[in-house]
Amino acid sequence: MSRFAGVLRRTFGIVRDHVGTDHLGNKYYFIPEQKTWTGRLVRAKRMVVAANPTEYEYIEGSIPMEWDAWIRGRRKEPPSVEELLKNESYREQIKMKAKEVEEKDLALQAKEYEEGLVATPARTVAKGHAAATSFGKPEFTEDPTSTANTFQPGSWMPTSKKDH
Repeated sequence: MSRFAGVLRRTFGIVRDHVGTDHLGNKYYFIPEQKTWTGRLVRAKRMVVAANPTEYEYIEGSIPMEWDAWIRGRRKEPPSVEELLKNESYREQIKMKAKEVEEKDLALQAKEYEEGLVATPARTVAKGHAAATSFGKPEFTEDPTSTANTFQPGSWMPTSKKDH
């Protein structure tokens, strides 16, 4: 750490080194380890100044994953432009291959269904579990079955539990 940079830090506060800018306009800075005017040691930091500084406008992907790894300290050196371009083209290739595989799989499924090699998925209509004693039997309800127009107060009597 140069003596001049130390004087600047003590005089004007934090001095940060611009490390890079991504394709979205976010700027990345490194703040080296330094001493405050009271002599306290402050450890080195990495920070980003977002192109969209308002928090509610942040969306996933606002910071490329290579820069995110550098900010979080998972990598020592900031990413180069060549590395960013190479990784972006690789991700696009993976997306295209995944789409091709999905289309081939859907076409194969349709062909198998047409040829009768695979049965169409059937829906289960039975309710309950096969091990239950009431499986397959009609369900009884204790709710009154009369309509509002014909219902007479006191006409419905609950059934006893023994009848079922």
